[in-house]
Amino acid sequence: MSAESARHIDEAAFRKLVRAKWTISLILTALILCIYFGFILVLAFSRDVLTAKIGVHMTLGLPVGLGVILAACLLTGIYVFWANRTYDASVRDIIRSMRRK
Repeated sequence: MSAESARHIDEAAFRKLVRAKWTISLILTALILCIYFGFILVLAFSRDVLTAKIGVHMTLGLPVGLGVILAACLLTGIYVFWANRTYDASVRDIIRSMRRK
């Protein structure tokens, strides 16, 4: 394999990796923005939904707000899991292949 063709393979692998990172990042960002702004819109325009009592001392807004926070933690965890499992391994492979040349 010539140096030029090996370089092309490295560039293609790197571009694919960058595209995957942007795809994952944008999807997770869109999800958290939809969740957060959905909560804010319900709070702004349909407050009575969140003030509905679900117990003696609790309204629906408390578990829904907690759900928004937990969703952010979950989506962050998904990204970290993906990055540690897939992204970092791919970066190591690309660097290893470049060092062999």
